[in-house]
Amino acid sequence: MLVTFSTKAFADITMFGDVALAMLSKMGHSTTVPGAILAADVPAALSRLTAAIEAEKGIPPVQGKNAEEPAVSMAHRALPLIALLTAAAKDDVDVMWA
Repeated sequence: MLVTFSTKAFADITMFGDVALAMLSKMGHSTTVPGAILAADVPAALSRLTAAIEAEKGIPPVQGKNAEEPAVSMAHRALPLIALLTAAAKDDVDVMWA
């Protein structure tokens, strides 16, 4: 499954389902797809996501299914979503995912 995050203030971000659901959980939101965050709630979701990512910085990244694939940390996986949420908060617009 793929999950696409969208807002009027930024380009769409598509993530693998398991990563997207983990990000939603870190933002303090339901892992229901589709879903949305109202503009007024975006700054709090961004704050919770960045705090959760900071708390996990010492945890080693998960290795891909193929041993030759490089491991990618949740901090790196979160960067596009953090940028999307930052833009949405700045422009005071909703964030949706499907």
